Amino acid sequence: MVDRIKHDAPVLIIGLGRFGAATAGQLDRLGREVLVVDTSEALVSKWSERVTHAVQSDGRSLEALQQIGAQDFSIAVCAVGSSVEASVLIVANLVDLKIQQIWAKAISKSHGKILERIGANHVIYPEAEAGERVAHLVSGRMLDFIEFDDDFALVKMYPPRPIRGLNLVDSAVRRKYNVTVVGVKSPGKPFTYATAETVVSNHDLIIVSGTEADIERFAALGS
Repeated sequence: MVDRIKHDAPVLIIGLGRFGAATAGQLDRLGREVLVVDTSEALVSKWSERVTHAVQSDGRSLEALQQIGAQDFSIAVCAVGSSVEASVLIVANLVDLKIQQIWAKAISKSHGKILERIGANHVIYPEAEAGERVAHLVSGRMLDFIEFDDDFALVKMYPPRPIRGLNLVDSAVRRKYNVTVVGVKSPGKPFTYATAETVVSNHDLIIVSGTEADIERFAALGS
């Protein structure tokens, strides 16, 4: 039985490119203890002021990782993506050190498959995911877009014309469009959970859940 990882467990991050730096910065803002590792002296010096620990070392070397105590971490992020060979070597080392949760950046599906096969628990495709998100937002109908597994998405958007001025029972959103209005925000007020009696006005923002295709069709109903 695998031991449960504490929600505030320290995190080891290898690689201080844009993805690694963004991850380290956000974890630090959340109050998490972070050890960042990079081969660049300049990047390590820069980040030593911002996070708990910053060390110049080479994650491709198992011995180097052991020297900095990598084996004591239960969560590690391999943020090295530009070199597939380096990424694979680092993840293999993290697996050998028996780190329970290994997150790894991949630059292609084939790269991601290799990382999964050697033991990465979670593979991230930041460029692809960012591109998909932007593609949904550039139409201007959606203000934010988050896609989960199995094509399920959660979107912040302006309400399409057919549902304005009606409560959610009368507009029959779920039956007609196969999406669910989860929350509504009126100007100057916080988001509230939507109920059957909630009336959506011209000036509201709504949070909608459903499949990507259904939400796209719903958003295309027009403003």
